[in-house]
Amino acid sequence: MRTKLNITEGIFPMPVLMVATYNEDGSVNVMNAAWGTMQERDTVALNLTESHKTVKNIKARGAFTVSIADAAHVTEADYFGVESGNRVSDKLAASGLTASKAEKVDAPVINEFPLCMECEFIEYQDGKYGCGVIGRVVNVTADESVMVDGKLDMSLVNAIAFDPYTHGYYKVTERVGEAFKDGLKLKK
Repeated sequence: MRTKLNITEGIFPMPVLMVATYNEDGSVNVMNAAWGTMQERDTVALNLTESHKTVKNIKARGAFTVSIADAAHVTEADYFGVESGNRVSDKLAASGLTASKAEKVDAPVINEFPLCMECEFIEYQDGKYGCGVIGRVVNVTADESVMVDGKLDMSLVNAIAFDPYTHGYYKVTERVGEAFKDGLKLKK
């Protein structure tokens, strides 16, 4: 037997992405975006409306960063989603987090989030089924704390995921299988 649920965003887990840009005055703007994914290996798609300060900044600067939110900063990550950059000019200062300039693009890297993709703005899709912001990933950096023997260890990132059914955040920490390998056991 199955229970009928209300229609919602409905895919779990949804990533908790921190999208960072510079405002006109050079201050840092960060927003929490749960509706984002990789469109191709080097292309990010973020479902953001043009009313977001972040989208205005992306269009003006031609760049943004996308960081993976972690459990250690769930309060700050949620704040970046519940407060608008159109209302508060320096959300980063209010959060207590810090930023550095990205290596390859005109956008900030939030230092406390361990994994960051630097993106060049490609286009904004605003049709009925448009994705919103499309960007090309030109650089990916990780804090040394999440590296083991020169490789990223995702279990150390302590990424969080958004649950659209109950509006909760969950830690994504344990590796449970090997992609492109485990399923071969069933292949005939």
